[in-house]
Amino acid sequence: MGKNNNFSSLKEKVDQSTLRKPLFSRMDKDIPASIVVFLVALPLCLGIALASGAPLVSGLISGIIGGIVIGSVSHSSVSVSGPAASLTAVVLASIASLGSFDVFLLAVVLGGIFQFILGILKAGLIADYMPSNIIKGLLAAIGIILIIAQLPYAVGFEENPAGYFTTSGNLLEQASGMFSGFFYSLHPGAVVLSAISLTIIIFWEKSPLKNFKLLPPSLIVVILGVFINLLFKYIAPVLHLGQAHLVNIPKIDKVSELVTFPDFSAITNPEVWGVAITITLIASIASLLAIEAADDIDPHKRKTPPNRELVAQGVGNTLAGLVGGIPLTSVIVRSSVNINAGAETKLSAILHGIFLLLSVLFLSTILNLIPLSSLAVILLVVGYKLASWDVISTMYKKGWNQFIPFVVTVIAIILTDLLIGIFIGSLVSIFFLLRSNYHNAFFIENTKIFKGETIRLELSNEVSFFNKASIKNSLWSVPQNSNVIIDATFASYIDHDILEIFEDFKTTFAEENNINVSIIGLKDKYSAGKELDFVREDIEESKEKSTPGEILEYLKDGNARYVDGKLVSRRLRNKDLMDFINSPPLAAVVNCIDLREPLNVMMNTGIGDLIPIRAAGNLVDTHIIKSIEIACKQQGARFILLMGNSSNRVYLDALKEFKENGYRHPDSLIAEALKAKQIPSEFEEKDMHIYADLLTRWSLKESQKRILKESEYLDQHIAKGRIGVATAFFNRENGRIEFSDLY
Repeated sequence: MGKNNNFSSLKEKVDQSTLRKPLFSRMDKDIPASIVVFLVALPLCLGIALASGAPLVSGLISGIIGGIVIGSVSHSSVSVSGPAASLTAVVLASIASLGSFDVFLLAVVLGGIFQFILGILKAGLIADYMPSNIIKGLLAAIGIILIIAQLPYAVGFEENPAGYFTTSGNLLEQASGMFSGFFYSLHPGAVVLSAISLTIIIFWEKSPLKNFKLLPPSLIVVILGVFINLLFKYIAPVLHLGQAHLVNIPKIDKVSELVTFPDFSAITNPEVWGVAITITLIASIASLLAIEAADDIDPHKRKTPPNRELVAQGVGNTLAGLVGGIPLTSVIVRSSVNINAGAETKLSAILHGIFLLLSVLFLSTILNLIPLSSLAVILLVVGYKLASWDVISTMYKKGWNQFIPFVVTVIAIILTDLLIGIFIGSLVSIFFLLRSNYHNAFFIENTKIFKGETIRLELSNEVSFFNKASIKNSLWSVPQNSNVIIDATFASYIDHDILEIFEDFKTTFAEENNINVSIIGLKDKYSAGKELDFVREDIEESKEKSTPGEILEYLKDGNARYVDGKLVSRRLRNKDLMDFINSPPLAAVVNCIDLREPLNVMMNTGIGDLIPIRAAGNLVDTHIIKSIEIACKQQGARFILLMGNSSNRVYLDALKEFKENGYRHPDSLIAEALKAKQIPSEFEEKDMHIYADLLTRWSLKESQKRILKESEYLDQHIAKGRIGVATAFFNRENGRIEFSDLY
């Protein structure tokens, strides 16, 4: 536990050092990006304030604080904070229920304090448990919402210009109404500007202009839009965009007009505290989701410390409530624009807040010349990048367990709102997690090695109550008169409910159906008692009674699992090793030193089941035969497997030497085969692998004959069926072992 904590601490320090790049180290990218984010954030602040039923200036205040204050306190390099659409319904309803905007501001102050406390208490860890497919779905949904919401401004619709971006209301109905009157509401000037802007953004990166890093294409689009619209006024009045299609910033004559103070006399009102808690929960979750999403699309994949982000959001919301701003969160739209505009450090977010403040105080007349269609195109491109076909196809290729929660999240967010959609998508993701967990709690091996047919159930590392159904269904499906081994050797945690299932199975179902149950590997805290000794003895007895035919089938089944990729795990802790080595082996395997692939993996056997006897080549001699005899007579092996392999490099080298020198000095490894006329005197080099394999197969058969001829002990026991012998050929291309019949 201490090691894990140390690792987490080190990881946190590494993340911090990565995020804390020098603030002014990339001004060439951060300044242009901040201007683009500022131009996008400006109408967003106004539109969200209007949709929230709050004074327009309150949205600007929140945007300024989100940039300057939260941007300074946060350790995110790319996230941008401000008033968010996810809180519009809460703000609208809360102002109405509390009776005044001043009282609502007190709830915002309290909510900010609560967020700050959550950050101090390190409650931000929730962000680390959000599935990536849900984050991808959130981004794609935001992209689709952006496209739906910005298309009216791109083509010059005049209806509801103040609602620049809002997810309140039914978006599908809005879209339906938008398309029904599409051709009757187009403004030709907006369409022309949008087409020009879109062309510039798309082809910018494909032209030499991409090397000009001082100004991003988004900023060029905005500046060009202002000049083209002014040009329309004089040369093509029909294309000129009036005030309804331009940015509209309210004029502020004095700083005092910006500030509204909360009503602290309502501090005893329980409803204020309820609204504060609501703001805390929604704003915190929305911010954590937003920084996860921003980190996901950050080209440098930097990780924002979630607890620090909660502290920053708490400071920002507290200050916003004190001076008349609506609640803030980290916002995906602005963060996406910031990243796509090329921001490298948090200087971009801070500068965008400064630009908002300056624009409100001094530049409202100039900024009111910017066409909304130019800004809309920027967001349309951002929306497409978030919800492109590449994103969808990538999620589809990851499988249904990733794709379906992704799609559900997208649809749910579009039809409801951000938090409800995330909740629905998370439920679907949890369902697939439980479904996957249902099948991953254990491995099942059905063999005929231990006193007939035996079902071995090996538990995985952690077995929780989620796995109850799958384990119970598997155990209660065991046929009568079977042997069952439940192996908990590698389980570090087993839920008490699972232990009860094992107890019920052993004491009732198994007894009533004549099922022999053995449980191994349970730790002391699971009350294993003396059962481990009984099981070890039972396994030893089972191995001693297994026949050569059963052993051969066991090895065949193991190789079939190896080929199919369905291996039963044979992991082993050092302290348990002797339990396996002390039980008798199953077989002695004679193979060439060229075969370096692990035998117990290729045949999926247990530790100590096989005794490997290696030689240079597959032809046994007196020494090898004596070793086989000792393995069977003294160690208890009841099966001999003579095993060769394809593309044997030992034989290939011997054949190469023979091809060069002929019969003058044949390699001793192939001398016997030459006498038996197994190799032609001349052959093509391209056929050398074929003859190496033929030589291997001949050596296996010849070795079997020599064992029977030279060892009286082995010959007698093989004849009586007490010991079995067979040959096998391992094909390196497909991993399959061709076993001969039992001699």
